[in-house]
Amino acid sequence: MKLTDITDVYEVTGEYDIVCLLRTESILAFREVLKNKILRIPGVKSTVSAIVLYTHKRDRKAVSE
Repeated sequence: MKLTDITDVYEVTGEYDIVCLLRTESILAFREVLKNKILRIPGVKSTVSAIVLYTHKRDRKAVSE
């Protein structure tokens, strides 16, 4: 299965095992990726999501309004 909406994947320490960054066109598109792709991956039991509201800095550069 191709997960083209996922831009980055990190293996991390702590409470979670994997952190993935997704970029979708809308919340509904995000929901579809989560429900119909990520949660269908064998071994994925649950997810925790956070939505970026605003980006202050990217690639070491401030993002202007």
